[in-house]
Amino acid sequence: MRLTAITWPRLTEALADRIAALKPLDGGPWPRVALDGAPAARPDAPAQALAEALRALGRPALRVSAHTYWRPASIRYEHGRRDPDAYYDTWLDTGALWREVFGPLGPGGSGRVLPSLWDPGTDRATRAAYEELPPGGVLLLDGAFLQGHGFPLDLTVHIRLSPAALERRTPPEERWTMPAFARYEAEMRPERTADILVHTDDPNRPAWTGDGPDR
Repeated sequence: MRLTAITWPRLTEALADRIAALKPLDGGPWPRVALDGAPAARPDAPAQALAEALRALGRPALRVSAHTYWRPASIRYEHGRRDPDAYYDTWLDTGALWREVFGPLGPGGSGRVLPSLWDPGTDRATRAAYEELPPGGVLLLDGAFLQGHGFPLDLTVHIRLSPAALERRTPPEERWTMPAFARYEAEMRPERTADILVHTDDPNRPAWTGDGPDR
């Protein structure tokens, strides 16, 4: 797998150009893009930069962060507050994402998306208002463990850290999650299944696999 050094601004520009040209695989009017990565890899940052770049190109973009679709604490912590298997298997409310995000953005959908559902900090519903994403608008879903759920994604970008870098950049109080990310690597092989791979061991010097042909 050949990686090429690139700057973050150039990466944002290249990804925005590719996304602007995407045609949804199911024929619907809304391209759906995932920026998949551990919290330490900061997939939220390129997602926000991409949203701004797409809007500059005249393409509406809506960010949805996966952690705002976590289940309530009573479910997340059923097996304790630091269970890596629960973190991997059950924290993300995939059913709610299908209902409130992917369903409305499928063929014949309304385009009416709930940008967030649950605030894990307060353990309460966010009470966010629904947003209308017009045809041609782009969904940008960022967060961890986004592959393997069958989500109808038209482009997946995996923001990867090596195991050593992941441990180094994960705060000590969150290192209990490390086995979950090791399991994700072993079971899903996200660096191979993603359309685009971005290595960020050095956060100031990313490298990527390039913007090859669409699937």
